[in-house]
Amino acid sequence: MGGKVFGYARVSNREQNLARQIKALKEQGVEDRCIIVDKDSGKAMNRSGYQALKNTMLQRGDTLVVKSLDRLSRRKIGIRGELQYFRENGIRLKVLDLPTTMIDLPVGKEWAFDIVSSILIEVLGTIAEQVQANIKQRQAEGIAAARERGAELGRPKAQKPANWDAVIAEWKEGKITAKQAM
Repeated sequence: MGGKVFGYARVSNREQNLARQIKALKEQGVEDRCIIVDKDSGKAMNRSGYQALKNTMLQRGDTLVVKSLDRLSRRKIGIRGELQYFRENGIRLKVLDLPTTMIDLPVGKEWAFDIVSSILIEVLGTIAEQVQANIKQRQAEGIAAARERGAELGRPKAQKPANWDAVIAEWKEGKITAKQAM
């Protein structure tokens, strides 16, 4: 397969660092200008960088390199959909953490790659989905435990000013406007 080689890196939020993924992509020969990044959750597929990559950059015959499968999606159904999209559009997907996706097979033997990759992706997609479910469960358990200890969670409650009752009374009597009361 000819075509361009693109890399995609994603972290879940702005505080996380992409350096490890970008380094791995560069080690595979992906040029800086061909690495697209997002700092957004893997739960949704409408990430701006990823959508730009799919809709305007990747073309038939190109290769997309990612560090791990869960960079595309955290949900098995999302991963399946993306793999089908790449297959239908003649885009090769290489997943650095899946050595079988890195092998170059002779022309006409790609079917073997599809079979092995499909099995691995099904298993790994299930694992990625389970990891996400475990994170949610641990988070919910942590919140419940904090509440049991009496911890105040969320935004601090708004405090009424000392002159609250007097200001509200003036507003109700029409002596001041709501804007003045604020």
